Amino acid sequence: MLPDTPDNTVVPFRPGAYTVRLAHQHWERDQAKALRHQVFCVEQGLFNKSDRDEVDRHAQPIVALSWYSGMADQVVGTVRIHEASPGLWYGSRLAVADGFRRMACLGTELIRLAVGTAHARGCTRFLAQVQQRNVPLFESLHWQALETIDVRGRPHALMEADLAQYPPCVASELGIVTTSHRVA
Repeated sequence: MLPDTPDNTVVPFRPGAYTVRLAHQHWERDQAKALRHQVFCVEQGLFNKSDRDEVDRHAQPIVALSWYSGMADQVVGTVRIHEASPGLWYGSRLAVADGFRRMACLGTELIRLAVGTAHARGCTRFLAQVQQRNVPLFESLHWQALETIDVRGRPHALMEADLAQYPPCVASELGIVTTSHRVA
């Protein structure tokens, strides 16, 4: 039974904890692909049938997992990182499932683990193409806009992370655990 609010509206279940970690199981990778499809193809219409590209062949996916009854339950966020040339890394395809976008700072934690992981792997410069509406979030996380660009007919900013704000981290199988709370 779902809990009721004072005005008798039903509140949907929200997990109490989330883990952000490198995707290492097949189901995590499969759900990350499905989430990307939902966000970039269905919701935003940036791609017709698939957002998959050549980068996926060598990128490291990172996932945010919700927990239910003490077990990882589903992928509710994802991002991928890859090294384009020695020391130059990119993050891309940051997506959080609708209904979880303002929960537990999942986007922020995905960004932190992405940059910290790349930094630990020898990153000297970390870039991303960020949709204009998300630029303020990235700026609040110590990113700088380098230039305005067009990606698939939509305005984006090419942004660079301040690596001094992202200590190298070696992501364990456990990842980063964050608790559920709604962000204003």
